[in-house]
Amino acid sequence: MEIAALITWVLTAGGGFFLLGLWLKHGGMQQTSGIRSARILGHFALAAIGLVLWIVYVASPSDGLAWAAFALLLVVALIGFSMLATWLGQRGKAADHAERRFPVAVVGLHGLLAATTLVLVLLTAAGV
Repeated sequence: MEIAALITWVLTAGGGFFLLGLWLKHGGMQQTSGIRSARILGHFALAAIGLVLWIVYVASPSDGLAWAAFALLLVVALIGFSMLATWLGQRGKAADHAERRFPVAVVGLHGLLAATTLVLVLLTAAGV
């Protein structure tokens, strides 16, 4: 199950990296409203750190590493849900935020893969 979690985590990261690239390309760092750069960059950095922890866990299983990766991933998910709420709230408004360029399908797939990863990491950490 840890390999399945690793695969979904890497796929999730790929989608997130694509979204981050779009956000940066369209001036996300310069915007003063919408999703703030600290949230996006924090989400990205914490997810990357968690992925590295998970890779170390897969290489040398340790209950502590699995639970640390899960705790970090839970924080990443909460930040992600807060960004999703902001993104959904601004979708119908006229403001031109960089994240308005996010394709709905990519955001949806990123979220679905993230939720799947969260469940797989929890189940693995719990020894299921």
